[in-house]
Formats: sequence, C-alpha cells, structure tokens
Amino acid sequence: MDTRRDFLKKGALAGMGMMTLPELARAVVNRQNGVNAPKIGLKSERVILFQGDSITDCGRNKENNVCNTFEQLGSGYALFTATQLLKIHADKRLKIYNRGISGNKVFQLRDRWEMEALAFMPDVLSILIGVNDFWHTLTGGYKGTLEVYENDLRALLKYTKDKLPEVQMVLCEPFALRGGSAIDESKWFPAFDGFRRSVRKLADEFETVFVPFQSGFDAALKLAPARYWSADGVHPDLPGRQLMADMWLEATGLK
Repeated sequence: MDTRRDFLKKGALAGMGMMTLPELARAVVNRQNGVNAPKIGLKSERVILFQGDSITDCGRNKENNVCNTFEQLGSGYALFTATQLLKIHADKRLKIYNRGISGNKVFQLRDRWEMEALAFMPDVLSILIGVNDFWHTLTGGYKGTLEVYENDLRALLKYTKDKLPEVQMVLCEPFALRGGSAIDESKWFPAFDGFRRSVRKLADEFETVFVPFQSGFDAALKLAPARYWSADGVHPDLPGRQLMADMWLEATGLK
C-alpha cells in the first residue's frame, strides 16, 4: 500500500510542490475569494454552531448537549476545526456546537431550525448542505431540483437573518471528489456543479463567508488521489477532515 509520502511524490505538480495543508488552503482561498472577502469577527464567549448533513454530523452523540466535547462534536471537520479554534482563541472561551444530521437536505434543516439552530443563539453559524440534495435524486428517489435547493436555502438564510440579525454566517461549498467510489462522473457532473454555484451565489447575495471546499479538494487531488482524502468521494477521511478545517479557518480569518 502506498504511503502518504509516496502519494505526494506521485501526485505533486509543478508549482504546487510539497505544500502543507494550511499552505494549500491559503492559496485556494486567496485565489477563490480574494483579499477583500468577508471575514468573521470573534469576541469573547461567543457561540459557534456547525450545521449540515453526515459530513458535519460524523457520528456525534445526539444526546450530548455539552459544548466543546468530543461526544457532542463528532469526529469530522467540525471537531478538527473546533480543536484549532479552542487552541488559537483560548482567551475567548468559545462555546462550539455541532448539530449536523446524516442524510439531511435543506428542507430537513428547516424542519428542525428553531430548536437545532436558532435556540442556540449562535454568533457564528456555519452551514454545509447540498450533497444529499443532489445525491438522493440518483439513489434515494428524491425529486428535488437545483431550483428547489437554491430557493429553499435562500429562504432559510433570509429567515435566519430576520430572526438573528447580528449572526455571522459561513456558507460552505458542497463537494464531490472524482475518483471516489460513490462518484459516477457521468451522473454527477456537470449537474452537481450547479449546486456548488448556487452556494457561491447565495454567499455573495447574503455577504457571508464562503468556504470553497470543492476548489480545495480539487487542488488536493494534485497532491494525492481521491482515496487518500475520501474513499467514497463524499465523506472525508482524516486528511480530508483536516483539509476542511484548514479551509474553514483560512476563509473565516480565524486561523
């Protein structure tokens, strides 16, 4: 079996060399977002909430409501990101929660939004949603369309801003890795690209932070193949989770 070093040697391209993940994240975010993109302002004792589907959920204990704990945060990018935030901003006594639920689509977020988002009164709200809104049309009999996805997400963002005018929102780009076992390129692309573009459009519309996860993984594929970052191309393995955390921290300015 190839080691990480073997993967990197085989996949490295001219100009990218042996970038560390934080360096890759910085390069991608700067290229995609530019220097004047929105950033998160963070004061003491603020609440940060991660919302989304299985990529965010990642095995969290849904009976645990204690912030900043392994059980409550799960084992995914939310945990990796929270760990860095709590280390970097130890003086701010942050309270970080994860309320992702596996399988969710946008309308299912809305169904639980009052208790699972607004009730936390988050100061920073991060949302990663969209892969199931597309994937389940291929495998689960879901009849939603790109238009439904964009309209539902826009309505959710507007409702959130109406209820929490001061909330700082982070919109994360849904992603899929070509070469993953669950990704049939002929069925996924270019259709899935529309869902990614919708999130970018809404991030601009609502002036939120945008985390370009797809662009990050596309760049990472030049360092190592899809199976290194995510075996199925949807759910990241450990290196993929760390890359997501680095991308999130870079895009928000909280690194």
